[in-house]
Amino acid sequence: MPTVSVKRDLLFQALGRSYTDEEFDELCFEFGLELDEITSEKEIINKEQGDGKADGASEIILYKIDVPANRYDLLCLEGLVRGLQVFKERIKAPRYKRIMPPISEVQRLSIMEETTQVRPYAVAAVLRNVTLNKDRYESFIDLQEKLHQNICRKRSLVAIGTHDLDTVSGPFIYTAKPPSEIKFKPLNQDKEYSASEIMDLYRMDSHLKHYLHITENEPLYPVIYDSNGIVLSMPPIINGDHTKINLNTRNVFIECTATDLTKAKTVLDILVTMFSEYCQKPFTVEATEVTYPNGKSYIFPELAYRREKIKPDIMNKKIGINETPASLAKLLTRMCLKSHVIGNGNNIEVEIPPTRSDIIHACDIIEDAAIAYGYNNIQMTIPKTYTIANQFPLNKLTELLRQDLAAAGFTEALTFALCSQEDIASKLGTDISATKAVHIANPKTAEFQVARTTLLPGLLKTIAANRKMPLPLKLFEISDVVVKDSAKDVGARNHRHLCAVYLNKTPGFEVIHGLLDRVMQLLDVPPSKDNGYYIKATEDSAFFPGRCAEIFAKGHSIGNLGVLHPDVITKFELSMPCSALEITIEPFL
Repeated sequence: MPTVSVKRDLLFQALGRSYTDEEFDELCFEFGLELDEITSEKEIINKEQGDGKADGASEIILYKIDVPANRYDLLCLEGLVRGLQVFKERIKAPRYKRIMPPISEVQRLSIMEETTQVRPYAVAAVLRNVTLNKDRYESFIDLQEKLHQNICRKRSLVAIGTHDLDTVSGPFIYTAKPPSEIKFKPLNQDKEYSASEIMDLYRMDSHLKHYLHITENEPLYPVIYDSNGIVLSMPPIINGDHTKINLNTRNVFIECTATDLTKAKTVLDILVTMFSEYCQKPFTVEATEVTYPNGKSYIFPELAYRREKIKPDIMNKKIGINETPASLAKLLTRMCLKSHVIGNGNNIEVEIPPTRSDIIHACDIIEDAAIAYGYNNIQMTIPKTYTIANQFPLNKLTELLRQDLAAAGFTEALTFALCSQEDIASKLGTDISATKAVHIANPKTAEFQVARTTLLPGLLKTIAANRKMPLPLKLFEISDVVVKDSAKDVGARNHRHLCAVYLNKTPGFEVIHGLLDRVMQLLDVPPSKDNGYYIKATEDSAFFPGRCAEIFAKGHSIGNLGVLHPDVITKFELSMPCSALEITIEPFL
């Protein structure tokens, strides 16, 4: 969940009253939010960097509020205050309007054919006669950053650019050029750079380096120019310094370039609805015309309202309450979903504003009604279907075995379910094709390429990381391994394995063998070839020749035990002899 930091005094000023910390925490809970932390800039620096590093830092109280990831309209102070005020019925939800200026004054953005291979979409809007101060400016920038990290997926889907409209002149052109042909002064820099130089400049920047990979390997870089050839931005990396917004900016040109048009329209709607309240005509946004390479023109922002119908009976049933249609409509109106009863009371018509892109299904409307009603106010009832929970048999057996293996003197380890191909193949003296391993399609690291087919490598790596511990080292693990299985709908299945390893100056085969006998005793499986368990000499590449046995139980092979091969021990960076046991425990259920 995104966390929004707001200054407490500024928040209370906007809300028109003060709250104690406990009262505001309760208000957040009622509205479906959570007051996560009460802190200050100085406290944050002290916590992250230590005492003495926060000298001169602000001591203004900050509220950190956890917001649902799909509520983009609550990611800034303006949206948060608006939502809470409507919820408490102090104000009515505003009506957002798109204003179309005279044809000759419409700002236009033309998208060139070259952008289709990099970022093919763009939308734009203008906030006219806006009044900014330091707090509003900081909130405006912070909302952009929150959107970039959330719906924009770190600028890979959408990148936002905001510009002082009075420093440029339209129409604007969104095109793509080779890096060597793009040259401008980036935001807050003192000289011009080419696009390639900008990439090198920000390669070590703690903030912008995370976005360079989006376009740096492309032959063409997206760029936006005004009619005089001034660069507004090179999305998704950096804006130009020429159009930088400051506290004196009156007219703001907002452009969003994207690989996903729907996301771009949502981001633009959120930005303009949140900050249009500071325009001379509050909650009005000046339209912009965007022309695509196919010649079609569109007007943005859309600021589209839509209407949905929902039955009161369904709402009452889903929530578990018994409210009148008029009462339900009032609850929804408190959540910025203007509603009224239609017909004979059989339906409620709900108007979805452009700020609520999270309303996709009737269940989203019902959820908002439940929040407004108050989850604590819903009467607790016993479910009509009476069921008794029970532990999964395989997990119950696993828990019982864990207790007794620990009592036998072995220490439990919990290792990664993913490992490298070498761990389960070459290091154990086998080929990867013989392992039936499930491969990760796009592994981020060489350490996590496949799902493990055996628990042994994980335990050996754990021992290697604890070589300085006193001998003997006795470890065990009971966890799942994954193998391919064409009979399953997902093409793979899990097996619950038990693995134990003993490392000492002597191999200790008798210790591992004794552990096997103890496990079988616990499972009530007698040593017998007919209806019990027995071991039979075998050969395995992971074990020393002549020191390996296959384990059979109830007529089926369940695993191996033996002394590990010196090559295996060496490849896992160990220097002492080691014996191991690995069996599947599923046949004993």
